[in-house]
Order: sequence, then C-alpha cells, then structure tokens
Amino acid sequence: QVRLVESGGGLVQPGGSLRLSCAASGSNFGISTMAWYRQAPGEERELVASIASGGRIEYIDSAKGRFTISRDNYKKTVYLQMNSLNAEDTDVYYCKIKLSDHYSRVYWGRGTQVTVSS
Repeated sequence: QVRLVESGGGLVQPGGSLRLSCAASGSNFGISTMAWYRQAPGEERELVASIASGGRIEYIDSAKGRFTISRDNYKKTVYLQMNSLNAEDTDVYYCKIKLSDHYSRVYWGRGTQVTVSS
C-alpha cells in the first residue's frame, strides 16, 4: 500500500518561508511525476508545481519566482520551498505522485495546512 507523508506546513508571517516535504513509501515502482496542489474551502484543487522524472518542472503563475519544487528519487521525496509567502497562499497543500507502473496509478497525501497571517 502506497503511503504519502507530508510535513512542513504551519503558520508563517507574510513574507516568510516554509518548506513542505512529502515522502512516499510502500511501492517498488518508480515515480514518474511528483506534484503539489492546494485547495481552499469551497474551491477546486489547483496545481501549484510539478516535477517529472526527467526533470521537467511546471509552476502555477503565482508561484513562479517564489516557490521551488525539487525531488530526491532515492528518498522518494518531493519538496516545495515557498518564499515570500502572502495571505493568498493560505490553503491546504496536497502531495500527489504518479507511479511509473503499467497503470500510471496516482496517489494523494492527506494534506498539510499552510496559513500566512500576521
């Protein structure tokens, strides 16, 4: 059973930084894509950043220049370094992975709360 454990969320002041981590376990398959999404109450979940196994990276426009996604394939962990945070970044952040198996199975983490407030 694949398990994703997210950490690093919390309360931070505007202009501050947080680093989210998501560690995957429970599968012998490689991971093709790792990504971070976020969701506010009553809103749809939106992609914040993704990183493919080949290194291709994508960001939502509001994250460009402030957030950096990276991955450690040996540890099966994806990170999201978030700088210059503002109130609009307050959301629950979810980790998502897609396995490199025949079915390209997708798994989600349970989410970690990020609150930006003074």
